[in-house]
Amino acid sequence: MIQYWRVLQQNPDFTRLWLAQVISLTGDWFNTIALSALLIRYFPENSGQAVSLLVLARFIPLMVVSPIAGVLVDRFNRQHLIIGSNLLRAVVVLGFLFALDDPSRVWLIYALTIVQFILSAVFEPAQSAMIPSVTREQDLLLANTLNSITWSVILAFGAAIGGIVAAQFGTITALIIDAITFLLAALVVMTVRSYRHETRPMTVAHREQTSFREGLRYLRAHPEVATALIVKGGNSVGNVDTLIPIFAQLFVFMAAFSTLSEQEAYTQLYMGFLFSAFGVGALIGPLIMNRFNDGSLRQLRRVIAVGFGLSMFSWLIIGTSGALLVLGFGLILRGMGGSGNWTYSNVIIQTLTPNHYLGRVFSLDMVIFQAVTILSTLIHGQLVDLWGLNGVRVIALGTFIFALPPLLMWGMVVRWAEQRDPHPQT
Repeated sequence: MIQYWRVLQQNPDFTRLWLAQVISLTGDWFNTIALSALLIRYFPENSGQAVSLLVLARFIPLMVVSPIAGVLVDRFNRQHLIIGSNLLRAVVVLGFLFALDDPSRVWLIYALTIVQFILSAVFEPAQSAMIPSVTREQDLLLANTLNSITWSVILAFGAAIGGIVAAQFGTITALIIDAITFLLAALVVMTVRSYRHETRPMTVAHREQTSFREGLRYLRAHPEVATALIVKGGNSVGNVDTLIPIFAQLFVFMAAFSTLSEQEAYTQLYMGFLFSAFGVGALIGPLIMNRFNDGSLRQLRRVIAVGFGLSMFSWLIIGTSGALLVLGFGLILRGMGGSGNWTYSNVIIQTLTPNHYLGRVFSLDMVIFQAVTILSTLIHGQLVDLWGLNGVRVIALGTFIFALPPLLMWGMVVRWAEQRDPHPQT
């Protein structure tokens, strides 16, 4: 871990950006656990559809708005965009308080979630595109690994803490904490000093150079970058965000708790545990894979293939799990593969893409990821409501089969890249 501490010491503005991520991500899990449990309480007979709609309300805005967001990120000051999105999300999260204890206002949960993630569509590519500007080039791999580790640690512990807080202190407390974290994150990003936005007159030529269409032209001309955009999407075949609340509900049902309050509390605790298991896997995945990764493009692509294999195998474990701990182990494997692939695809994009294209390339990366996630969510949600709680394991086994094509596709990409450039320098 000494090398990651060195990255933080020698890249102070990256450290500030990273710290803001730590703060805001922690609050996110309070929101996720609280709202998922609330929807399950409102709609116990249609929990699969209710949770799926929440996931869709998060991902559809990201997919639709990301192309526009990418253009904004390449035209305007990325630091200001990050600060503004955090401040506005704090206000939106407080709006969830008006939907509590009133099922007739459930529409407000979905509407505010859409607004929150429209703002996130700007935040995500802005943060990813800003990292190379505040980080030394030789530290990019470790900086992106640290970001993934951070997301994973917060998933592991933030989900558990979020579940405990929501169960013990209630949904109101969880949502207020989430709003406060967005405010604190905005304040931290304000302290970044080394980032410089290149201001250009908004001429017709500049608009064309920073247009979405120009981003597509760039990717067509650079297939070595374009192929990296299939990694996150390919790895999101099968969405754990939808199935984890359903598995938690299944194990609560198997335990046969007598009262509604016990069922709700243990659903939140089980969700926290399962999301935490996923987070532990996401934490150790890049740490283990980095031992076999020298940072070269050749090795990055090969390790991504390992990540695809881990993700596919995890669905077999999840689908055959009869105990909570076995399910947790399957989610650890899924987290390992997904986190490693997210990290290394980011490094490939940041290494090969010029700074003035990064916003659009990352936004297109997110569009593909969100599109596959939305499709997986729709299918999983419909199958859960069709087959019931006891069919959730069959759904996971089916996902194991559908996770094979992305692995095979990436194997073809690795072979093409190594034949195209058999002796890469980076």
